[in-house]
Amino acid sequence: MSVRILALVGSLRAGSHNRQLAEAAAKLAPEGAQVEIYEGLADVPFYNEDIDVPDNVPAAAAKLREAANASDGFLFFSPEYNGTIPAVLKNAIDWLSRPYGAGAFTGKPVVVVGTAFGQYGGVWAQDDTRKAVAIAGGKVLEDVKLSVPGSVTRFAEIHPSDDAEIVEQLTEVVNRLHSHAGEVTAA
Repeated sequence: MSVRILALVGSLRAGSHNRQLAEAAAKLAPEGAQVEIYEGLADVPFYNEDIDVPDNVPAAAAKLREAANASDGFLFFSPEYNGTIPAVLKNAIDWLSRPYGAGAFTGKPVVVVGTAFGQYGGVWAQDDTRKAVAIAGGKVLEDVKLSVPGSVTRFAEIHPSDDAEIVEQLTEVVNRLHSHAGEVTAA
């Protein structure tokens, strides 16, 4: 049985370095694992309990929940916007945290990585993402981290999948998440 890992990318920009990291992760998935980059976060309306009504959830939010519920684990790619998590990721977490106590993250492993222009690679945003996902019920793997600083210069002329150091580190991240997600699948 294949382990399904859903990748959520916090940047909507076409040339996003976090999107490129996600593409690299998908290529590096070990045998027996599939990393699927979720498309459509930009279409999900801001969370509002008034529109989160059984049998009438907005189509984009329902599609996100369906993909998340079918996943065995999650891999977040977070840039840092003004020192914190991008709204698109926080909104996805809000939708996936419901219904309360039975959201899509419940009991599933979650890893948060990313890259940003600053010298710390977006660690504040990644820490905020870990906190929000843990509160939403995810099993955050606190010891599996990757923060790549200086994205604008580091990836100016090279895709992350062509950077040997990044490939090595990202392979380790994906393998560790795969291992934990496999435990969920086997249970």
